[in-house]
Parts: sequence; structure tokens; C-alpha cells
Amino acid sequence: MNMKEENEWEEFDISYDDDEEMESATQGEDTNEARETEKVEEAEEDSSKGFWREFFSWVRVFVGAFIVAYLISNFVIVNARVPSGSMISTINIGDKVIGFRLSYLFSDPERGDIVMFNAPDKENTIYIKRVIGLPGDVIRIENNTLYINGKLYEEKYIKNGWQKMAGTYEKKVPKGQYFMMGDNRDYSNDSRSWGTVPKKEIIAKAIFRYYPSVKSLLK
Repeated sequence: MNMKEENEWEEFDISYDDDEEMESATQGEDTNEARETEKVEEAEEDSSKGFWREFFSWVRVFVGAFIVAYLISNFVIVNARVPSGSMISTINIGDKVIGFRLSYLFSDPERGDIVMFNAPDKENTIYIKRVIGLPGDVIRIENNTLYINGKLYEEKYIKNGWQKMAGTYEKKVPKGQYFMMGDNRDYSNDSRSWGTVPKKEIIAKAIFRYYPSVKSLLK
């Protein structure tokens, strides 16, 4: 009886120990699974944070680039495509030109400069012409010949001739204003038609043509 009871007790002890080991193993597996789940969740969270960090990093780059481009375009340069032939052959139809807005911030336009300015006869339009007359100059055109302050003014940049204008034109340039003409004199709408241009309306000095080829527009 005692022997049997001892055997049964021993068997019971063995069975109990097995259950504890199984429970411990199960708990270990649960703990490992929990840890793995936590690691996966942490990895997903890190991945999500990394994505948004990268996204906002690119947003900052694009916003910064946009601001810089806006400031340069509106306060430093003018990028313009020439739609007319009034400056042929110096500048041709379809040419793309860069103008520098700060050229006359501390100085005045000079005779021969090619400038961009607000059109006196059209709203929201920019003209590009050559400065011919300075403040106080007397401009006289006779027989397709230009005189400034009574002296013949030679213009080597005139390539297409000058034949259509008949008669005599004379104009004294007011203080603070400029007389503009296109190099293609027979086909240029300029100060002969709409008068002189105030300095405040001059936007930029044309620096160079970059399309279809690079060409300096500085005299």
C-alpha cells in the first residue's frame, strides 16, 4: 500500500514537473513572440518615421528652391523670349534673353545699352530696345540719319538699313527719361511713336542671349 502510494506520488510529481516545464516553455515562447512583435512594431514605427522625415526633407528642398527661384526671377533677373523683330539682327524673333534687374540700382542707363522696360502703350507688356537718347539730349532724325545734339551718330549695329522713314523728326529728351529705338529701324515701334521712357519704368539691362546660342548683349 505504501509502496503503491509512493509510486503514485512519484508519478504525480513527474507529471507536475512536466506541466511546469511546458508552462515555462509556453511562457518563454509567449515572451519571445511578444518581443518579436514589439521589434516588428518598432521597426514599422521607425520605417514610418523615416518615410515622413524623408518626405518633409524633400518638401523643404522644393519649397526652398521655389523661394530662391521666385526671388531671383522677381528681384535679380528677367528671363524673356523675344516675340518681335524690332531688334533684328542684334536679337532675332524667338531668341531668349537674360536681363539683370540690379544694373541701374546705383547707376543710370548709358547710350547704347539694350534695356527691358514697361511698354508705354501696352499694359502688362515688356519691350526690349536700345537706349539712344539720354536726359537733355536733342534727337534729330533726317533722311534716315540719326543726329544727337547736332552731331551725326554712327550706329554700327544697324545691319538691315533704314529706308522707310521720310521727313524730319526732332525731340528733346526730358529730365529723367530716355529715348528708345529698335535696331531694325524700319520695323520698330519705339520712342518715335510713343515718346520717351522714365527711368523708373526700366526693368533691367539685357546682358546676354542664351538661345539659340550664347551672345553677349553688352556694348
